Amino acid sequence: MIIDINISIIITFCGRLDQYGGRELPCVPMKSCFSARLYGAGIASALVAVSVLLAAAPAPPAPLDKAAEKWVEQTLKKMTLDEKVGQLLLPAINAAFTSVDSDTYEKRVHDVRDLHAGGIHVFGTTEAMPAALLDPNYGGGAAASRKGDPFAAAAFLDRLQKEAAIPLLTTADFEGGVGYILNGATRLPRAMAIGATRDPQLAFRAGQLSASEGRSVGVYVDFYPVVDVNNNPRNPIINIRSFGEDVGLVSDMARAYIEGIHAGGMLATAKHFPGHGDTSMDTHLGLAVIEHPRARLESVELEPFRAAIAARVDGVMSSHIILPALDPTPGIPATLSRPILTGLLRGEMKFDGLIYTDSMAMYAISKNFGADRAAAMAVGAGADLVLDSPDPDAAFAGIKAAVQAGDISQDQLTRSVERILRVKARLGLHRNRLTDLGAIDAELGGRARAEVANEICERAITLVKDDRNQVPLKAPRSANILYLSVVDYASGWREGAPSRSFVPALKERWPNLTAVEISDRTTASEYELVRALARRADVVVASIFVRIASYSGRMDLTAEQIDLLQSLSDDPRPFITVVFGNPYVVTALPKLPVVLLTYEAFDAMEVAAVRAVAGETAVGGKLPISLPGQFPLGHGLTRPPSPSTAAAPR
Repeated sequence: MIIDINISIIITFCGRLDQYGGRELPCVPMKSCFSARLYGAGIASALVAVSVLLAAAPAPPAPLDKAAEKWVEQTLKKMTLDEKVGQLLLPAINAAFTSVDSDTYEKRVHDVRDLHAGGIHVFGTTEAMPAALLDPNYGGGAAASRKGDPFAAAAFLDRLQKEAAIPLLTTADFEGGVGYILNGATRLPRAMAIGATRDPQLAFRAGQLSASEGRSVGVYVDFYPVVDVNNNPRNPIINIRSFGEDVGLVSDMARAYIEGIHAGGMLATAKHFPGHGDTSMDTHLGLAVIEHPRARLESVELEPFRAAIAARVDGVMSSHIILPALDPTPGIPATLSRPILTGLLRGEMKFDGLIYTDSMAMYAISKNFGADRAAAMAVGAGADLVLDSPDPDAAFAGIKAAVQAGDISQDQLTRSVERILRVKARLGLHRNRLTDLGAIDAELGGRARAEVANEICERAITLVKDDRNQVPLKAPRSANILYLSVVDYASGWREGAPSRSFVPALKERWPNLTAVEISDRTTASEYELVRALARRADVVVASIFVRIASYSGRMDLTAEQIDLLQSLSDDPRPFITVVFGNPYVVTALPKLPVVLLTYEAFDAMEVAAVRAVAGETAVGGKLPISLPGQFPLGHGLTRPPSPSTAAAPR
């Protein structure tokens, strides 16, 4: 027996069985409105704790007050065609110090003042790199992605808000919390790690924390959660950004995360409509195609979007993916498809919030359509806001020309602008659009917020294999440990060097540590040295770092790295492997005797992994995906804390 409920009051669930992994959950208060499923025996125990549950969809947003309604009406009434067209543009800034006497500042002021842009998107920042051969650090000359500065972001946004005649709607991709793109803020695990915990309350808390920190730097819309169902192990761009491959799990976690974002004071966005989980192409690099029939799309890809809409998600972001079953027009991705955005999303699914495009600078669009044509097609398809056009002037001109030619009706343009204005009024931007810069250091980061991230990290770690019963590691403090930091490629680490926290944490517990990095540039002689070091070690611990990164397309280790790890598996000495990032990499390493998955790669997760290896924390994560040929969805071994066997730090 299965019961679906929508929780809209504060309730305590006691002893509810986790349907994805069979683990009994502790009693936890769950507040706000999110849905959950009760399976089997969990129904009875839940009914003991709650005598009456009224199933109800989350309440719709409160209507605007009279002053806000008047502002929307009067603003819309006096807008010119140019001002209406500009409201549909969402150009981007980097969160870096920007002098008012700079080309960058001048361009963004032009976007706001002359093009009448409706919003601003916040990225981290980048660092220019030379195209120098044989250097392992520069990555072929492409600009290196870096985290931005929160004060710089807030100050830049404030300056642009002052330049704008109509308040700006500000957005960001806080997929791993605000700390994912801004230094000093709380870095949270992304969706797959949260999915591995099987706890919607952690999803709620993550969303709430992200939103509260985002508001403190002047951002009002979080382009999150990712509600794509990652059912393709070769997906190079969604992967750990998804809650998993189970439709129910993704839907439940997405609902909870959306409610958390709302509780923290921001607006949530579900992406990438109508689903990006079953592709093997990074749409930053090219157009992807999903060939599934409509029935399959209805039951898998579209279901989490329905759940998000039922949870009153505020926005939906389109994908640059061709889906012939939804629009047979050759070469037209969802972002540019009227049958998909207007016919399906607006019409059939009754979504009445804002529709955003994904970044129009991504190669799937920018290499196949001009900036003017792409923007006009996206708006004609039903998008309300055109994100990150590579040429905002061309995008403005393209939309305006399409309106003047009748390809986009005046009525459609006005409806989009009214939606945007209503969202701004709902956020109170017509009253106050500026940020309290003096409060940022109190509202961003800190130890208390870090504890939320630490709890998710610890609860996410999944022990999928322990053939030799080596977790927790029972080696004495005096043991000689060889640590291998196995990285996919040497350049482009935007969040700091891999193993920078794992190595000191491991050494604190086992001081006799030798650490070696192995990358795609490791030579044959260096591999032989590593094998020699392994023969002299008492224990070998390996961390595998495989990133899921935009514009990369890579998601594997080299043949030489795989051969080394497989050969070390034949040795009887203790050998523990921890996987950071892409969990599917272990399918190429069937001989590994011990494997822990983390689904992430940042400092807090590295420390949590060391604590799990040392037995200082329980291990109980469950696979939110299946690992083909090895382990099914929901698999995961459990280990209680074993401090008596851990080499406690001194």
